[in-house]
Amino acid sequence: QVQLVESGGGLVQAGGSLRLSCAVSERTFSRYPMAWFRQAPGKEREFVAGINWSGSNTYYAHSVKGRFAISRDNAKSTVYLQMDSLKPEDTAVYSCAGRNNSPYDDSYYLNTYEYDYWGQGTQVTVSS
Repeated sequence: QVQLVESGGGLVQAGGSLRLSCAVSERTFSRYPMAWFRQAPGKEREFVAGINWSGSNTYYAHSVKGRFAISRDNAKSTVYLQMDSLKPEDTAVYSCAGRNNSPYDDSYYLNTYEYDYWGQGTQVTVSS
């Protein structure tokens, strides 16, 4: 069973930074796109950032573009989300997600149903 384990969440003041990590148990995930999603209380889970299998293509939700950066280290089977200039509205549980279809695919995947595996999530709280 593939496992995705997030870490790096916490409490930070507005304007601060956090770096999330997502460790994947299967090295074959280096062949597939990965993404970060978030879910705030009372809201639906939403796409935050995505990255293709090699790390050469990244894409972001409008609300985080220019502040967040997704990256991956396939040798370590880990995906990262660097979050800068954090705002209170960024408060949410952040989860990483991975696909298990179409290896070496450079397409963009923005929807939860397009991902096959999910981590348990890590809480990010931004105080004003």
